[in-house]
Amino acid sequence: MTASIPPLRRRARSVSAEVAAHLEALITNGELRAGDRLPSERELAANMNVSRSSLRQAMFELESKQLIERRQGRGSTVTETPRHADALTEGLRALDIELGHAIELRDLVEPRIAELAALRALDSNLLSLDDVLTRSSDTLSAAESLRLDVEFHTLLAHAAQNPLLVTLCAMTTEWTRSTRTLSHRTRHARRLSLEGHHRIYEAVAAHDSAGAGAAMERHLREVRELSIAAR
Repeated sequence: MTASIPPLRRRARSVSAEVAAHLEALITNGELRAGDRLPSERELAANMNVSRSSLRQAMFELESKQLIERRQGRGSTVTETPRHADALTEGLRALDIELGHAIELRDLVEPRIAELAALRALDSNLLSLDDVLTRSSDTLSAAESLRLDVEFHTLLAHAAQNPLLVTLCAMTTEWTRSTRTLSHRTRHARRLSLEGHHRIYEAVAAHDSAGAGAAMERHLREVRELSIAAR
C-alpha cells in the first residue's frame, strides 16, 4: 500500500531542502514507517507542488541519510533501522537501567550530538528543527510540550548524521521520560525548556559547534533543576 503524504508547507529556502525536511520529519515522528512505499516520483511531485528535479534532489539526500531505499522499477520505500542500530537497541533494552545512570549518559551524549549537528546539519535538518520550534509554545499542554521536546532532540540527533547516536538518543529518552515529564509540568518550566531549544538551534544554525555543546549542557542542567524542584 502506498503511503499518503501530507501537504508541504512552503518556506523561503531551497525547494529540495524543504521537501527533504518534510519527508524526514514524517519518518522521524513515525507518520511514515519502515517498509512504507512512497508514491511515484511523478505523483509525489504533483502532490507537493514541486518540480521533479527538486524532488529528485531531496530523494537523493534522504537516500544518502539511509532514510529511504530507491530501487529501479520498485520505487522508494522507508528503510528499516540499520542492523547495528537494532543490535544496540536490543542490547540496551536488556540492561537494568538506573535513572541516575541514564541521566549521566544523556549528559555525556547529547552535548556531543549538538556539536556534531552544528558541524553536519544540512538545510533540511535546520528546517525540520525550526518547524518544531515554530509549533512549540509554553501555552501547550504538558503532554504536547513533551512530545515536541522529544521530537526536537530526535531531529537534532538525525542532524548529527550518525544512526547510532539516534538510537542512543531514543533510548535515553525512554529511560528519562519520568523526569522529563516533570520539566514540562508548569508553564514556567515549558518556557525555560523552549528557551533552551532556541539557544541550541541558534548555535547549530550558525554552525557553532562549541556553542551548541555549551547550549545543550546548559539546557540539560536547567531541565534537571526543574525536575528536582517539581518533585
